[in-house]
Amino acid sequence: MENNLIRVLEGQYLDEITSELCDFTLEEQNAVSESQGIAPSSPSDFVPKLSSTVTYIVASVIVNDNDEVLMMQEAKKSCAGKWYLPAGRMEKGESIMQAAEREVLEETGLRVKTTTLLAIESAGGSWVRFVVTAKVLGGELKTPAQADKESIQAKWIHDIGSLSLRATDIITIVDIARAHKRRNPKDPGWHRDILPTAKPHHKSYLRLVIAIRKKATNRVNILLSEKTAYHFPTVEIHPGRNLHATLRKFMVELFGAELPAHRPHGILSVEHKPSAAETGPTDGICVTLLVVFKATLEEVSLIGKCAWHEVSKELSDRLTLLVASKHSTIPLHVVR
Repeated sequence: MENNLIRVLEGQYLDEITSELCDFTLEEQNAVSESQGIAPSSPSDFVPKLSSTVTYIVASVIVNDNDEVLMMQEAKKSCAGKWYLPAGRMEKGESIMQAAEREVLEETGLRVKTTTLLAIESAGGSWVRFVVTAKVLGGELKTPAQADKESIQAKWIHDIGSLSLRATDIITIVDIARAHKRRNPKDPGWHRDILPTAKPHHKSYLRLVIAIRKKATNRVNILLSEKTAYHFPTVEIHPGRNLHATLRKFMVELFGAELPAHRPHGILSVEHKPSAAETGPTDGICVTLLVVFKATLEEVSLIGKCAWHEVSKELSDRLTLLVASKHSTIPLHVVR
């Protein structure tokens, strides 16, 4: 399991059949709701299908060496003339990086290569926006003379507040991108470049790396599920709830209603690989989230079929450094 921990800390996928290791399926979540007299809001056999049951958005926040942000002027009737980041819906069969690079080219005229995730935003479990940044490879900024249905023009803008924005929801992610651009690449307080890794999923999952310090040894422990084979606790993402709500309900299943104080620190890895295979679409995602307890291991009780595993000193020190910085993982934002 420590090898798996190292893989997710480096943003890599895990070579395991996630569906067989899921500890809290949508069917089981619905059963809990029904036992509490609550009608399930989503069918137990829900399958994520792009452009049908789930919506994935990509947004690229690209900052140049002059601290200017790449912006585009909208052409759509509903917001014509307003300014926004190059962004749009993923299309069937696209990876997250392919979608982001296509949107930038269509809306700004620039060819780019995606370099890292900057944030993930969710609104319910079926709407996700992947925020990335990228390196410009070539092309020319679109001018009003080249206006089309995708955009009117594109510009590098320093003060985005001076623009008439389509929406102000981009301000926070622009701040993240600028901080990322200004960082020292050798600063251990910042996450390495992390891109979604190519692994197909028929459903969507939230995988947890739950870290806690054991007072007796002053060493970090991580929680392992004992279902069939040791693995990181995993829950099927509920399409009708935001990710924080899915996390909360799963944590109660593991630790009981008297859940000690904890916090989702951030995202370690994302797995996604679209396919229209005969066995069904693989538009699902698997997000690995680092969760940190404030209490020590001795103060926390387990009710789920799980066990704590004390990691090596090297990994304990690495996790301690990770938890100490807010920029060491990809932030997860619930936008509504």
